[in-house]
Amino acid sequence: MSTISRRHAALSGVVAAVVALGVAEPVAVLTGPRSAPLIAVGGLVVDLVPEPLKQFAIDVFGRYDKIALLVGTALLLAGFAALLGLAAARRLALGLAGIAAFAALGVTAALTRAGADGFDALPSLVGAGLGGLTLWAFVAGPLRADRDPATPFSGGTAGPAAATESRPGPTPPPAVAALAGEEENPGGWEPPEGGDQESRRRFLRGAGLLTGAAAVAGLGGHWLAGRRGVSAAREAVTLPAPAASAPPVPAGADLSLPRLAPYVTPNREFYRIDTALVVPQVDPVTWTLRIHGRVRNPIELSFDDLLARPLVERYVTLACVSNEVGGDLIGNARWLGVPIKELLDEAGPEEGADQVVGRAADGWTCGTPTSVLRDGRDALLAVGMNGEPLPVEHGFPVRMVVPGLYGYVSACKWLTELELTSFADFDAYWVPRGWSAQGPVKTQSRIDTPRARSRPAAGPLTVAGVAWAQHRGVRRVEVRVDDGPWREATLAPAVSSDTWVQWSWRWDATPGEHTLQVRATDATGETQPERRSPVAPDGATGWHTVKVTVA
Repeated sequence: MSTISRRHAALSGVVAAVVALGVAEPVAVLTGPRSAPLIAVGGLVVDLVPEPLKQFAIDVFGRYDKIALLVGTALLLAGFAALLGLAAARRLALGLAGIAAFAALGVTAALTRAGADGFDALPSLVGAGLGGLTLWAFVAGPLRADRDPATPFSGGTAGPAAATESRPGPTPPPAVAALAGEEENPGGWEPPEGGDQESRRRFLRGAGLLTGAAAVAGLGGHWLAGRRGVSAAREAVTLPAPAASAPPVPAGADLSLPRLAPYVTPNREFYRIDTALVVPQVDPVTWTLRIHGRVRNPIELSFDDLLARPLVERYVTLACVSNEVGGDLIGNARWLGVPIKELLDEAGPEEGADQVVGRAADGWTCGTPTSVLRDGRDALLAVGMNGEPLPVEHGFPVRMVVPGLYGYVSACKWLTELELTSFADFDAYWVPRGWSAQGPVKTQSRIDTPRARSRPAAGPLTVAGVAWAQHRGVRRVEVRVDDGPWREATLAPAVSSDTWVQWSWRWDATPGEHTLQVRATDATGETQPERRSPVAPDGATGWHTVKVTVA
């Protein structure tokens, strides 16, 4: 049994992991950020994790779910790295084998991503190599904590004999002795702290220096990757004036109440839910869009080709299918783009091509009914959002925007292909994972003010929120208090049926605890149901309920 202490062994494993990940980052600058081990493995986790767990992460962390995943993956990796360090203290080969296994996982994850090539394996291989060297140095090499500086380093695997040559150590406990093949010793045993003060100081200095250097390398790699991104290219884009401008927002459409979502969602506040742990960096200069598959006239367009077409500007509200009742995974923006119908008409879909598969630069797919894209609604290949080029995280240079459908079947970001096929022949990304092939937006409403568990003052109180039924429109919103009669709220004007609408209702609040509920009825006369259903497989249902205590 090695005399290196458990504490130093575990720390050795963690430092080796930090070195491996830190070194991999600058290598990934050359091969692409998605090839970095943490990102590649995280992407694999996103693809393979069970849907209930994925939905739980979205419910808990919302737009920060990716950060939570990366932090969680890093913490799990640190825990496994500590265990590898403990294993290496017993037998160095065990620790090195563990690092090799992690390298294999990183290589597999990187090479299985869409568009990967052999170079994507380099970050994991280089990182693992230096991580293994670091583990050797701390467990069996010159930085080993318990090596006597006066004893020349022999370079062998640490073991009982080597420890005895430098100094006698206490007898290990029976369980540890058994693992090491030694006789049981009934005497008490405490794990040694590993060498004299000088060797421990050398160990800690080495650990600190290597950790710092790895952190600098990792952060530097991240910075360089950002410098190689497309932010500068986006800033250079000048969007043409629309051939058909969006209708003006009617006076009174935005009630401007505290805590009430604004009618137009600012870009920085617009929700983002997707599978990309690293935002794809798509250069508009080299970007092309292929419209192919079951079409009579395949089309390929450059970004300049797209901008040269007549552009249409429209307000459209987008919603995520993962939005729980009362959730905020929804936003309204002014989009600028080319009508998809015109492009499909030019391509000429063949009979039976009832699905248009949008494919993103990172390989993600969504399947949209061909009929919906050609029924006259303002389905766009968007290039602009609220008067500026699309933000990179929202799909720059081109994304899909389709009123009336949840994003998972329509809102493909970083779009590179539109393939005409059929629902019988192809399942897009989310369908094999248990979600419906088609996802029309359900009629919903939400109370924004007063907030749940708030304590408003007694007296006249404005209850307000938003309601939506994209491409159908909202006909009526009703509110009730404590299971009393439904009272019709006042609807603010809206640009069109493709956007949400703000509503308000004046309540004479009395002291005590109260329960507020809201429901909406769309333009077809359908009222959102009371029964609560989960977001899977095609969107949540139920009345939003808020409990408040009036003071």
